[in-house]
Amino acid sequence: MPLEIAQAITASRLTELRALLAPLLQTGLPLTLEIGSGHGHYLTAYAEAHPAKFCIGIDLIGDRLDRSARKSNRAALTNIAWLHAEVSLFLEALPAETRLAEVFLLFSDPWPKRRHWKNRVVQPEFLTLLASRAEAGARFCFRTDHAEYFDYAQKIALAHADWQVAEEPWPFELATVFQERAENGHQSFIARRSP
Repeated sequence: MPLEIAQAITASRLTELRALLAPLLQTGLPLTLEIGSGHGHYLTAYAEAHPAKFCIGIDLIGDRLDRSARKSNRAALTNIAWLHAEVSLFLEALPAETRLAEVFLLFSDPWPKRRHWKNRVVQPEFLTLLASRAEAGARFCFRTDHAEYFDYAQKIALAHADWQVAEEPWPFELATVFQERAENGHQSFIARRSP
């Protein structure tokens, strides 16, 4: 695909995301984001347990988003929304004054082969972009069942100037589909946005 066409598609998608976000962000509630929200089990339960927060789940697979919307609609939740979006484009689409209070990344693809590590979500560049959209003290909650990815992600978070890995309990326990499938358990860390 020629570069000009790719840039035009990205610009169009960015405009679309900004239009979708505008009415959602009028709630004034603290924002919670789940990256790769899957079928919406975790975020729906989280939104139900935290009515004073507005939750947005993003995923790349439309069927997952449809299932998520059905779950939150059955629960009659008004503090949750689902968007088809890639995380860096979503963060770019947020208005400059909007800040995230917390972000969940649960059981994302660990891309186990070394040559594919560049595809992992947690990278220094990602944490820098996330920090630019997070309020001071915001938490980034990471969980995986892949020990090597956990070590990789935690090392990046520990070395990043904008984040401090915190010793604190996991904010909300609910076993996700991937967590239930995990044969060797899981590992988690929470990083706080530096002031």
